Amino acid sequence: MSDLVFLPAHQLAQMIRDRQVSAAEVVDAHLAQIVKYNSQLNAICTPDERAARNAARQADEALARGENWGALHGVPITVKDVFATAGLLTTAGSLSLKDYVPQQDATAVARLKSAGAIVLGKTNIGDLAGGYQGLNDVFPRVNNPWNLEYTPGGTSSGGAAAIAAGLSPIDLCSDLGGSIRQPAHFCGIYGFKPTDRLVPTTGHIPEVPGAPRCLRQMLTVGTLARSIEDLSLCLQIIAGADRSQPDIPSVPLERAIDKPRENLRIAWVDEWANYPVAAEIKSAMRSVATKLTGVGIAVEEWVPDFDFPAAWQTYYELVTYNLVYARSLTMADLRQNLAFLWRDSSQGDREFRKLGNLAKIGVPISLNPTLKGYFETLTQRDRFTTQMDAALSQWDVWLCPVAMTPAFTHRDRGAAVRVDDRHVPYSMASGAYLVTFNLTGHPVVVIPIGQTESGLPIGMQIVGKRWQDLNLLAIARELDSALPTLRDRVVGNFQQPTGY
Repeated sequence: MSDLVFLPAHQLAQMIRDRQVSAAEVVDAHLAQIVKYNSQLNAICTPDERAARNAARQADEALARGENWGALHGVPITVKDVFATAGLLTTAGSLSLKDYVPQQDATAVARLKSAGAIVLGKTNIGDLAGGYQGLNDVFPRVNNPWNLEYTPGGTSSGGAAAIAAGLSPIDLCSDLGGSIRQPAHFCGIYGFKPTDRLVPTTGHIPEVPGAPRCLRQMLTVGTLARSIEDLSLCLQIIAGADRSQPDIPSVPLERAIDKPRENLRIAWVDEWANYPVAAEIKSAMRSVATKLTGVGIAVEEWVPDFDFPAAWQTYYELVTYNLVYARSLTMADLRQNLAFLWRDSSQGDREFRKLGNLAKIGVPISLNPTLKGYFETLTQRDRFTTQMDAALSQWDVWLCPVAMTPAFTHRDRGAAVRVDDRHVPYSMASGAYLVTFNLTGHPVVVIPIGQTESGLPIGMQIVGKRWQDLNLLAIARELDSALPTLRDRVVGNFQQPTGY
């Protein structure tokens, strides 16, 4: 039943519970898909076939005894290769961790397993969870299933490629600077970055094993999937307090507000000042506004009174402080990072290089991090978060682009990206529309909204209020149902790439 591999996880779970299909059949179908396509995608870097088959057999035996392990009983998933998995290689794409096998699962992994999920394997990433492509020195680069000459984005690169190509229905992943949202956009799938500190990051790399816990802001744990229902289901499993991470608040998820479609207040924009967006993405965003208006949903073009360039500066200051002690870098890593900074800061049109210069922001902090500087940056972050909270208070959600471009061709780390007739520095082209919401901590859903003339996917960010994640997901589902953009849909607006 090869069509099993493109069904959403919640539907697979129901079919397994109803005995329409066995967990073994579902796992076998996904393993066959991996065998057939992974060699061209390099999405799954560490498969765990034997353990997955054993777990599927045990899941079927448990169900026969009347046992139900949870909402994902017998459903296969994949896990980004930055989460500790007991007994399974966890490299974070770093040569220094190429032989690292953890003794216990990351908290989010453990919670998904406790809900009955079966881990098929680990998904390939950018090195040490960095960069906007699936490039590292441990495994081959990840390719986009829509066109193998293009990147699937990063750093949840393998996860996005796997979901799009039917290798997995759900990928547990993370987002520090767009690592869930950019790959969702590039691969035509759904992605969710929760509110900052809603989901524990215990067991995530970085930090490298043995390092102090440095990443206390902006890093979020979320999921990639082929439906909003799956994103919501996973959030309800992985969210919540963790004894190993006492700053995760012990509060229940807010229930979604049942608000009629005609009463929703939706803001949208197709481009921010200073950050040009490809014409085809702008056209897709305008089409969304038109379609929503046509079905009775009020939308208004709007941009907050918000200093996005200053937020960019603060984000990179804070991420540098967070990472300076969180990663154990070899001399080879340092040389690679310097080469990246040189390319990123020296390629692209001059005004963009001046606006986004990462070397100018990060190098002084890396060479001389100070406690006072760190606290000053945190204080500035607080101001931006408060400002964004106030700006979004008048809206239910805000719609905006994910990145300046759709997927781009593979290139050296830091090489400039063409945006129509402009050349934009690498990090800005992918990150300008992403890092603000890491800085402020707001939850974001990405949904597919169309394709370019050449057949590459286009996604859209739906930004919500902090701590109202289930409400955001409910509104995103309503908007998704109002935007029938693609033909031959399996569910929602997901469309499988040709040939899979």
